[in-house]
Amino acid sequence: MDAIQQAISRAQAVKQTYEATLLKKKNVVGVGIGFKNSSGKTSDQVAIVVNVTHKIPLSALRAEDIIPPFLEDVPVDIVETGVIKAMNNEQ
Repeated sequence: MDAIQQAISRAQAVKQTYEATLLKKKNVVGVGIGFKNSSGKTSDQVAIVVNVTHKIPLSALRAEDIIPPFLEDVPVDIVETGVIKAMNNEQ
């Protein structure tokens, strides 16, 4: 197994441990695995991606709603996605 596959496997295990807790935090609408983005550029670093409706300054968040930069040894990337809604497939 190569390094990327190992990082993905590790991130999946950590995500499974923390996903329910993350989804209870203010504005969190999804949790996944992806590559970390920084300054608009995608890196090759595997991360837990936390989707939020909108980003809020740390100073405006309650302590229990702060998303840490790492979960165990896996980096966390917070991505503003807006509200996610299921689409009706009927036409």
